[in-house]
Amino acid sequence: MSNLDQRIFVSYGQDPIPMVQGLLEAMNLGASIPSGSRIGLKPNLVVARPAHGGATTEPKVVEGVIQYLQACGFGDLVIMEGSWVGDSTARAFQVCGYADLAEKYGVDLVDLQKDGFHSRKVEELELSICNAMNEIDYLINFPVLKGHCQTKITCALKNLKGCIPNAEKRRFHTLGLHKPIAYLNKALKTDLVIVDGLFGDLDFEEGGNPVQMDRIIVGQDPVLVDSYVAHLLGYEPEEIPHICLAAELGVGNIYGQSNEVVVLNTKHTMSRIKPTRQVDDLARFVREDQACSACYGSLIHALGRLRERRLLHRIPKTIVIGQGFQGKKGSELGIGSCTRGFDSHAAGCPPTGKAILDFLHKNLE
Repeated sequence: MSNLDQRIFVSYGQDPIPMVQGLLEAMNLGASIPSGSRIGLKPNLVVARPAHGGATTEPKVVEGVIQYLQACGFGDLVIMEGSWVGDSTARAFQVCGYADLAEKYGVDLVDLQKDGFHSRKVEELELSICNAMNEIDYLINFPVLKGHCQTKITCALKNLKGCIPNAEKRRFHTLGLHKPIAYLNKALKTDLVIVDGLFGDLDFEEGGNPVQMDRIIVGQDPVLVDSYVAHLLGYEPEEIPHICLAAELGVGNIYGQSNEVVVLNTKHTMSRIKPTRQVDDLARFVREDQACSACYGSLIHALGRLRERRLLHRIPKTIVIGQGFQGKKGSELGIGSCTRGFDSHAAGCPPTGKAILDFLHKNLE
């Protein structure tokens, strides 16, 4: 059993700075970081695209953390990232707002694509790690909550892939991704995970089909966080091999019902971005009335899992969701606590994608 804090902290909303600062204050984070630490801030800037496309970390999430840390007396901060092979980190820093952020707060900005590297060994596997990772004392990992066409999800564990040189990124794909990702997290310790769950792409790491989830998730254990996120996106952790491999290596623990989820802000928002064609296609099964963005996002991810399994055509009835169905009755399939008056509904406020998926599975024709 990992000795990391086994709680997950969640805040819902659309205002990232107070959301993330409230989470850090609830954890009393400043007291747990050794004085004088050089703190690395690792966002997901896989491509040079703004965060609203669902691929990259919202800079205001990182800005909120910088403000909090500087207020706690930590002045040695560095934003570090290496974009994927074929894109430029320097360009991503500009396009995604991180060059301006670093200048505004006097924070160092390190392009890991231009860094040297060293070797670290985990069991039989030699891994190349960027040298800058040797120069930090505390690593904060800022992944985006999103799907991935090869590994199903990408979150905290996979986000460390930005800390290795391009040649090693290519080699990871030849090794099948899951094993080297798990081993990388054994070689390189994440101290805190802050998940940008505001907009995450439905399927692809590079964005384009964002699903609005309106949440920020914080935890100390990257395995715990990733397995929790798997549930949100409609997967069992066992469906994501690198999560289970990392747990076996002692990186952290798989999320379970005994883990406490501390929700700081339960006010769910209803305003949503314009859906992409792909999201719209999934939503054709849904009748929505004042649905919260977080609940609606979980439903879209669950429908995405049914699409992967080629089961969408077997949904027998209209799916209803939203506060407009409170106190009403009906024979449709209800999603969330607001639809508890219907003959059959998935409980929760909001329910996870996995809970919705299990509910829909039981009601397929």
